[in-house]
Amino acid sequence: MTNMLCRRALLLAGCAGFASFAAPLAAQDDVSENVSNADRAEEGVIIVTARRREERLIDVPLSVTSLSGESLIKQGVQDLVQIGQQVPNITLEVSRGTNTTLTAFIRGVGQQDPVAGFEAGVGLYIDDVYLNRPQAAVLDIYQVERIEVLRGPQGTLYGRNTIGGAIKYVTASLPDETSVMVRGTYGSFDQADLIVSASTPVSDNLKIGASGARLSRGGFGRNLNLGTENYNKDVWAARGTIEFDSGPVFVRLSGDYVKDDSEARQGHRLIPGQLTGAPVLDNVFDTRAGLNVVDQEVEAFGGALNVAIELSDTLTFKSITGYREDSSTTPIDFDSLPAADLDVPAIYENDQFSQELQLLYEGDRLSGVVGFYYLNANAFTAFDVALFNTGAAIGLPGLNAQTLGDVGTETWSVFGDFTYDLTNTIAVSVGGRYTSDKRSSRVLRTTFVGGFSDLFDGSGVPLVTTSDFEGSETFSDFNPRASISWQPNRNHNVYFTYSQGFKGGGFDPRGQTSAAPDLNGDGVINFDDQFEFLRFGAETVDSFELGWKASLLDNRLNISIAGFLGQYDNVQIPGSVGLDSNGDGVNDSFIGITSNAASADVNGFEFEGNALVGKDFAGEGSRFSINWSLGYLDAGFNTFIDAFGNDVADSRVFQNTPDFTGHMGFNLGLPVASGMVDLIGLASFRSDASQFESPNPFLDQDGFVLVDASMVYTVDSGLFSIGLHGKNLFDKEYIVAGYNFVAGGTPPGTPFVPTLGLEGTLTGFYGDPRRIFVTAQVNF
Repeated sequence: MTNMLCRRALLLAGCAGFASFAAPLAAQDDVSENVSNADRAEEGVIIVTARRREERLIDVPLSVTSLSGESLIKQGVQDLVQIGQQVPNITLEVSRGTNTTLTAFIRGVGQQDPVAGFEAGVGLYIDDVYLNRPQAAVLDIYQVERIEVLRGPQGTLYGRNTIGGAIKYVTASLPDETSVMVRGTYGSFDQADLIVSASTPVSDNLKIGASGARLSRGGFGRNLNLGTENYNKDVWAARGTIEFDSGPVFVRLSGDYVKDDSEARQGHRLIPGQLTGAPVLDNVFDTRAGLNVVDQEVEAFGGALNVAIELSDTLTFKSITGYREDSSTTPIDFDSLPAADLDVPAIYENDQFSQELQLLYEGDRLSGVVGFYYLNANAFTAFDVALFNTGAAIGLPGLNAQTLGDVGTETWSVFGDFTYDLTNTIAVSVGGRYTSDKRSSRVLRTTFVGGFSDLFDGSGVPLVTTSDFEGSETFSDFNPRASISWQPNRNHNVYFTYSQGFKGGGFDPRGQTSAAPDLNGDGVINFDDQFEFLRFGAETVDSFELGWKASLLDNRLNISIAGFLGQYDNVQIPGSVGLDSNGDGVNDSFIGITSNAASADVNGFEFEGNALVGKDFAGEGSRFSINWSLGYLDAGFNTFIDAFGNDVADSRVFQNTPDFTGHMGFNLGLPVASGMVDLIGLASFRSDASQFESPNPFLDQDGFVLVDASMVYTVDSGLFSIGLHGKNLFDKEYIVAGYNFVAGGTPPGTPFVPTLGLEGTLTGFYGDPRRIFVTAQVNF
């Protein structure tokens, strides 16, 4: 029976650890209560699968943080980006101009641009299925078992685009008995959420379950021009699961669906209109954006089939099959003014199929896994860039530049990772992954006059085709990993790990082939010149990490300390330069130029921990625990070649990468009546950060602190709970993303000069303001 439960835990746990020493709001004894009995070889010991096989957390030579679904619910955490407050050296944000596209950076490595052709630097997984695109990736938190963050390159076991790290979203497994859960939320800005889940065993071997969610909230601000809400939420979501367990065979089939009809999220202008003189609005969540040729709409769905088969006492076979698809339209009004000065309606369509096979071995001294991974995906992005003001100024009324990118990806890899116990206290691990990553791209850029293109039901007429490119290239690499661990006893682990991450190259979807130079010097601009002009190569990170994990005072104090050195080579830098097509001194388009322009060092440390400070001090069952994290990054470019061939490393910084991140939290549990009251507090901080590699005093965010608090009462039977939650209690105003198409402005008083459009685009997007809400949950 124990072996069967362990196999089931291994399947459901998948690729990352169950918990870390910094699991928030609980000390080790409390954390272990969030892990099923099948995952605990003994009381107080957490079993993880960070290396795709079961082992104690303290034995794993990796930096892993895991947040249990139970703790996230108690804190009132509602979407994926909010976990960034509790994990060191990570940035998770909603991408500029969207509601559901994810921007993720770990240890300075990530990718901000969500268009087809650019790949993420942080891998996101839903039930072990890798999400190839960032659209629809700001996942809501409901019926989740845990969310895990692995920091540093995970190129060996996770592979594709985990050069910065990996995030794993694991949905809850089905309980053994019939159950129904109803959870409701009501709060600030007319927030009204309802989540209903139900499951039941059909037979001794078969269980089914389903969840549905209606998530809604009014806007934090208004679109004063269109009369609509800004920063609102209008989401329908559902999940379904079937589990079959016959002993040696365990099968889990899961699926999910999301429909987001929220209004378009538009930015706040930070400067007056340079053409009309429109003043800056007082409320940063208000906008005057006028683009409405398409509605904001996102639809996403997918599924996973996970199978585990015990072949013998030492061998387990595992298969993970996944399919995902999403489509969205979004009106992005860069200038955030009524006129079509820089208006960008956009279409995103993505689909993917993946298959992973694993063979796991668990012996007395040797354990490990070998596997094969395959992905076939397609990403399509098309957008107009309406420059009607500029067109009128240069005699091209209704000027519009359309960019279309269609990117196919076919990748496969083989991998292996094994650990051997040299002695009772020393173990060595080695692993490697070979990846072949083929990228096929179509780049089509067309200039229209007379309005929007036919993609957006416009009457624009094609004037000239400035790019018509179709090409492909395969990027391949072998990425090794090795570590050595010394455990003088069961409660201490000192380790040293080397790992390498890899992200394949591609073709700049905004590149303009008509602007390609004669790169081969033959006097003719041919396909080879265009190929090299649009192409950018793969990037890699080599990471060296020295760490110490300890569980002290009978598991009442748990700490994890890691220092790391990262060598970041051939960094892909998306950029652009303005294009004056008719020589009148007005930029009426831009050329995308993405190159492997940089090399950098990313060094730092992380310190996480939790402590059970008091237990039964105010009656039986009372407890007081604290938890904390601290991350530091020293990230700097050694070289940075700009679009004009100059090394500007001294004037460039890492985007979305504060030097310091950290949090301090507590949970005071007091028995009251026939239940428990949890008083939960959390303060998180981030130091100064830049939105782009070129610092900008208007968009860059100074350091700030966010304070959250919750009070949750749960009856002893667990059948009912009610909570009061406050987020950003001091109503801190902070920028999370933005657009910049102006020069000048510094020093203060220097005139702004628009670099695209005539109004000058300098707009910001902001994090959530103060919100207060109540939750209630009933379990049947």
